[in-house]
Amino acid sequence: MKSFFKKKEKQPLATKPKKTKVRTVGTRKKTVTILWILLIGSLAFGIYKNFTAIDQHTVHEREIIETRIIDTNAIESFTKNFVKDYYTWQNEKDSIEQRTEKINDYLTEDLQALSTDTVRDDIPTSSSVSNIDIWSVTPESDNTYVVVYSVDQKVTEDKDSQRIRSTYRILLHQDNAGNLVIIQNPTLWSIPNKSDYEPEQPDSNGTVDSDTVQEVTEFLETFFAFYPTATDKELAYYVKNNALPPINQEYIFSELVNPVFQKKENQIKVWATVKYLNERTKAIQISQYELYLEKDTNWMIVE
Repeated sequence: MKSFFKKKEKQPLATKPKKTKVRTVGTRKKTVTILWILLIGSLAFGIYKNFTAIDQHTVHEREIIETRIIDTNAIESFTKNFVKDYYTWQNEKDSIEQRTEKINDYLTEDLQALSTDTVRDDIPTSSSVSNIDIWSVTPESDNTYVVVYSVDQKVTEDKDSQRIRSTYRILLHQDNAGNLVIIQNPTLWSIPNKSDYEPEQPDSNGTVDSDTVQEVTEFLETFFAFYPTATDKELAYYVKNNALPPINQEYIFSELVNPVFQKKENQIKVWATVKYLNERTKAIQISQYELYLEKDTNWMIVE
C-alpha cells in the first residue's frame, strides 16, 4: 500500500544575505590629517621663531658692546704728535718751513692749503709746547671722532716770554686700516668746568649706642695707627676679605676726624676720615674710608 505521504525533500536553508561593505570617502580622516599638519606646522614655526629671536637678541647685545668699546690710544697719540708739531716753531724761515712739512702729515689736502699762512715767514715769535691734555675723544659718526685738547705753550718774543694755555677741538677720521687724518682744523673750545655737585653727607642717626661708638672708635684709632706699615699677617687680625690692602708706607697717624656711625643689621658702617703725617714730604695726608665692621670676639673690618 502506497503511502499517501510523500517524503519531503530537504530544502536548503536560506542563507542571510551578506552586508555589502561600503567604502566611504572619509571626511573625518581628511580633517584629522589637516589638523595634524596644522599642529606640526605651528609647532615647527614656533620653534623657528624662538631660536631666531634668541639669535637676534644675542647679535643685538654684541652690537651694543662693540659701540661702547673704543680704543682711543691711537687717536690720542696721533693728536698729541700733531699738537706738538702744530704749536712749535722758531721765528726763522727754515723752522717755519719744517713745521709746514710736519703738519701736512696730519691734515687733508684742503686743510693743508688752509693752514699755509697760520705761521708766517715774518712772525716775530717762537713757540714751544710744554704740556698737552686730552679732555675727550667722542664718536661723531662712523669712523669719525671729536677730540678736545688743551695745549700749554711758551711763547717768546724778543727777550720776553709768556705761558699760554688754550683749548681746541678737532675732527679726525680713522679708516678701516686704522690710519688717521684730521678733517677739521683746530677750533677754539672750552674745557670742563668745576661742577657744583655736592654729595649728601652722612650723619650718625642714633642707631649706634654710645658704648659701641666708643669701642669702635678705639678700635679704629688702634688700627689706623699701625695700618701704614702693617704686613698681610698683621692685617689678618683686623681685616677680613681683603677689605683694605697693605700699603707699606711711612705715615704717622695723627687723628680720626669726626667719624660717622650707622647700624646696618648686624654690622656697623663707619665713614672715617684719617689724618696722617707723611714722613717724607712732611705734608698732611687726609684719607677717607667707608668701612663695615662686625664683632665676633673682636671688632673686624669686613668690607
